[in-house]
Amino acid sequence: MSTVKVFIIAGEQSGDALGAAAMKGLKSLRDVDFKGVGGPLMAQQGLDSLFPMDELSLMGVLEILPKYFHLKRRIKETAEAALAWHPDVILTIDSPDFCLRVADIVKARSDLRICHYVAPTVWAWRPERAAKMATKVDQVLALFPFEPPYFEAHDLRCDFVGHPVATDVVASDDEVTEFRSAFQIGDAPLVLVLPGSRRGEVARLSDDFGQALGTFAKMHPDARFVLPMAGPVADLVREKTVQWPVKPILISASDKASKRAAFKAADLALAASGTVSLELAANQTPMVIAYKMQWLTQKIVERKLLIDTVTLVNLVSDTRVVPEFLAKECDPAQIAIALDDVLQNPKAQEAALDLTMQRLGQGGEAPGLRAARAILDGLNTST
Repeated sequence: MSTVKVFIIAGEQSGDALGAAAMKGLKSLRDVDFKGVGGPLMAQQGLDSLFPMDELSLMGVLEILPKYFHLKRRIKETAEAALAWHPDVILTIDSPDFCLRVADIVKARSDLRICHYVAPTVWAWRPERAAKMATKVDQVLALFPFEPPYFEAHDLRCDFVGHPVATDVVASDDEVTEFRSAFQIGDAPLVLVLPGSRRGEVARLSDDFGQALGTFAKMHPDARFVLPMAGPVADLVREKTVQWPVKPILISASDKASKRAAFKAADLALAASGTVSLELAANQTPMVIAYKMQWLTQKIVERKLLIDTVTLVNLVSDTRVVPEFLAKECDPAQIAIALDDVLQNPKAQEAALDLTMQRLGQGGEAPGLRAARAILDGLNTST
């Protein structure tokens, strides 16, 4: 059986983790050679990156503009390297602004097979992206089970391979007991606070979160609060929480064991919208979701949004049991009432959290291995 040549591209930390898992899966099934761009986790699986992945980990117009011409050179350099090597498949992972521009160049000059890992959220807004993607890639690997039909409608193969959260390690009962003891929480109600991992999110949500928790604390004077800080926003979180009427236990980004224990130890969570709701589901932690965007962004999204909930647990479980407070509805008084409701009836979300994890592949084959099987099957089918 011949060696499979895989040119692989990831542009941020989450993509590095997905890429490393897919590489591990591919190596377990076939002899594989890798080239491309990736981070430290992919390097552990044998990738010698063309250049540091950090160069691509940019977000927002103000960050991208100064690097625009450099990024254009990196796009061309990456495409040229792929064309010169002539791999069996090019695996692009998320980072569509970079990866799909590489795909454009490759497709214009070759018939190389391109597989893109992480489907764009065409089910939420801008559904026209599915048709556009069908002109750029040959196969999509999806994290959510409801995504394939959106791409198959445009004759683009799309395989659901499971979400990496399904294999997350959760804290044990002993670790939870040790965590509560270490921070002198005892049997007090514990609220996990997750105001986001980006500075804009924390800046917009912090005041509302603080007020909501202050009101909740008046209802439950014995309640305790814990906030695991994301590294890029740790300084801002410290600055903002000083002004809160409650004093949360702040967990450093480097203290991964305490963060893991906090997710499992919490009785409920107040969280910004995002994939963190799936992490909470993995830990069976009921939640309230709240989120605000910049005014202009919010207006654009409101006009284009195709769904009636942005909470992934609600979407994956096809329920609406997780309360969410978005935009103008992000009101501290109402959030506090919802937190109280969840604390009083924590079982209300239990079935939806279980179903979410089941549908994302918990207990089944690892997503990286499923992705590898789908990639190889796509190669076999195309030949």
